[in-house]
Amino acid sequence: MSHINVQFEDDGLARAKKMAAEEEGLGRSPAGRQKYIIPAIAVCWSLFQLALPRFIVLDTTYIRAIHLAFAMTLVFLNYPFLKKPHFGIRYLSIHSRIPLLDMVMAALACFSALYLVIFLDAINNRQGSPILWDIVFGIMLTIFLLEAARRTIGPALPVIGSFFIAYCFLGPYMPDLIAFKGTSLNRFVGQMTMSTEGIYGIPLDVSATIVFLFVLFGAMLDKAGAGQYFIQLALSLLGGFKGGPAKAAIMGSGLTGMISGSSIANIVTTGTFTIPMMKKVGYPPTKAAAVEVAASTDGQLAPPIMGAAAFIIAEYVNVPYIEVIKAAAIPAFASYAALFYISHIEASKLGIRGLPRKELPLFFKTLLGGIHFLVPLFMLLYELIIVRHSPELAAFNAIMVLAVIMLLQEPIRAYRNREPLLPALKKSVLLILTSLASGARNMVSVALATAAAGIIVGVVALGLGNLISEIIDVLSMGNVFLMLVITAIASLIIGMGLPTTATYIVMAALTAPAIVNIGAMQGFIVPLMAAHLFCFYFGILADDTPPVGLAAYAAAAIAKSPPIATGLQGFMYDIRTAILPFMFIFNT
Repeated sequence: MSHINVQFEDDGLARAKKMAAEEEGLGRSPAGRQKYIIPAIAVCWSLFQLALPRFIVLDTTYIRAIHLAFAMTLVFLNYPFLKKPHFGIRYLSIHSRIPLLDMVMAALACFSALYLVIFLDAINNRQGSPILWDIVFGIMLTIFLLEAARRTIGPALPVIGSFFIAYCFLGPYMPDLIAFKGTSLNRFVGQMTMSTEGIYGIPLDVSATIVFLFVLFGAMLDKAGAGQYFIQLALSLLGGFKGGPAKAAIMGSGLTGMISGSSIANIVTTGTFTIPMMKKVGYPPTKAAAVEVAASTDGQLAPPIMGAAAFIIAEYVNVPYIEVIKAAAIPAFASYAALFYISHIEASKLGIRGLPRKELPLFFKTLLGGIHFLVPLFMLLYELIIVRHSPELAAFNAIMVLAVIMLLQEPIRAYRNREPLLPALKKSVLLILTSLASGARNMVSVALATAAAGIIVGVVALGLGNLISEIIDVLSMGNVFLMLVITAIASLIIGMGLPTTATYIVMAALTAPAIVNIGAMQGFIVPLMAAHLFCFYFGILADDTPPVGLAAYAAAAIAKSPPIATGLQGFMYDIRTAILPFMFIFNT
């Protein structure tokens, strides 16, 4: 019987790991010479991004275009057209090699992304009157981008993007309430692919300059072993208290979430240890999984390294990133404090005690055993808060410190164990290269989400912005409370099929200005930062909203609990986080 249980545990963990791998950009596993193509391009992308803060000075348009070219190339090489064979056609779902069709598509997508910078001077000279080739490659870029987004983050964002594109041209034929003057093909292409107001807009710029380095920093910390260290540290500190494993899961997930930015990756890293421990002390599987979901989802709220969207907030609101950290710190603390309280009440109701101290790691020994992982984190905080360097330079300096630690970690371990140093050094170098490839793969979905969401931002900039404010005003009947509820529900619905960053960009473009404007009409002043954080919070909460919350599915796979029940329980725990945005809107 125990053998069957172990088999079920292994199956569930394998499913959760597969979900995390898909989110982290692990698609194909080609054999032979082809197996080096995807990692080599990923490492080159990471090295290019690392060179930007210190060694290369490039115009921002060049950086955005090269960033998008790398992302789209990796997508078409790494993800097949279909995940599984349909209608007996296997060619479109090959995982064991890179087919010629996808190589050709990767090359064309790469060129269409780089077209803007290759012919930048000529395009600037004819701004507003594109020639035939501009239109051809502009349409190609839009189609390739939507297809690349579909392969990585599913159909929701391409469908929403296509709807907005159609609306651009069909606006004059819509009912009066949503009628729009429409646009020409020339103007559409000029806005989307020949300027920095569409695909190459602010979200892609933030992805290319700041977010990549923070995601790379998180990937390197994880590969170095920081994730396991945080879990052991949390267990040693909190595991012995009432409901200890749940409290350790909350603390461990909060610490890991600061560096990972992905709910599913967080669940697979921490939940693998904490969910079985919660079940062992008496938590029902559904509640054990739900605690992990609630803690991991909110990891993106925890400064200093919040989700990718936090950096975009800084650009949209036009403030230093440190101001976003300050604004988000107290709500994040309140959210985690409330979850600790909830876990304590659950443990009291169920009569659950902590783990015996003899089963827990010793605190000081655990703390000192991985204290070197805290050095790059403190370095990052020092750079951001004390020296006030730009986020990209702060991340670069922290990555350099972390790279030195990773290089020395294995040789020092080998020296202590009296093992040969050269193999240990080779292992360290390979670990750094692997983490560079992993960081780039993790970034693919963020880069494509920001670029594809740029289509929606571009359409809004074509003249839809005021119309959307009017529609929201009509729907909410000018009532601020009703408008916030509509925005929250819309964020949760859109976020079911989108990553957090894309949800935030879409909702910020559509509703953040409306919240400020309609509030002002009612004589109620809403700071722009509060409006953007409102959209950000509900974008994050969509990760565990049934019936599509992917984080709940990953945790349920590990816990062997029903996914929908897990999602509902996780959402019940997360109502505390849903209340916070309303509180800081009305009491900034």
